[in-house]
Amino acid sequence: MNLGLLNEQAVPAQSSDTDFGGPTHADRARRLLRERKTLVLTGASRGIGRATGKLFSQAGWRVISCARQPFDAVRCPWNSEGDSYIKVDLSDHRTLPRVIAEIKECLAGAPLHGLINNAGTSPKMPNGARLTSLATSVDTWMRVFHLNLVAPILLAQGLFDELKAASGSIVNVTSIAGSRVHPFAGTAYATSKAALACLTREMAHDYASHGIRVNAVAPGEIKTDILSPATEAHLVPKIPLRRVGTPEEVAKVIFFLCSDAASYVTGAEVPINGGQHL
Repeated sequence: MNLGLLNEQAVPAQSSDTDFGGPTHADRARRLLRERKTLVLTGASRGIGRATGKLFSQAGWRVISCARQPFDAVRCPWNSEGDSYIKVDLSDHRTLPRVIAEIKECLAGAPLHGLINNAGTSPKMPNGARLTSLATSVDTWMRVFHLNLVAPILLAQGLFDELKAASGSIVNVTSIAGSRVHPFAGTAYATSKAALACLTREMAHDYASHGIRVNAVAPGEIKTDILSPATEAHLVPKIPLRRVGTPEEVAKVIFFLCSDAASYVTGAEVPINGGQHL
């Protein structure tokens, strides 16, 4: 299937600044930003987020990215004109009003075509072992749920008008750990991802009448920093495709869900796990 990565964002021919009544350079720049599809992406600096930002940028989208690390052109190679990077720790829900205001300022009245809630955390024991429900502190529960669940809720609420204006798409990144006990993913992470999957269904129902589609992708074992060192040796033999996935493979499904090819898809949670769920 051709996702049209390089053709979806063709920009109409522009009039010259010397044309009678033609726009000024600043006016034309603002108009170009309004015509270009725009994405808000959390957790953009590594792994699935980095691959997603790169793919959308290559397809011509403007990427407004949020991450805890300072901007790094190597990690986030989409620093083209009109793109923005917001340094923020979304595990502190008190930062959300400020972040939403900054995103709206970046949009400058333009519609928002996509919101990818990718940022997440999966804390483990000091030795790297699974953090069980018996060992998870209250502070850890709160931090995990604020980042993995509350931030997606508040971002979608805060950017509702901009998403509605574009008949936009929301994609939540859940996990295979949300549907089964995982040998490495801890209890707080797993339950937050299960809640995010449920939230996806609820949001799909609530936002549909406003023309906004809401879906999720549920990655399995993906080659990112969050993967435990023993994952490949322990789990690959149990995966039908006999390998872990790549961030780029997840990014392609996210792009599909935000594209016109998925215009009748909402409320879905797409497993990306090489058949591990079978």
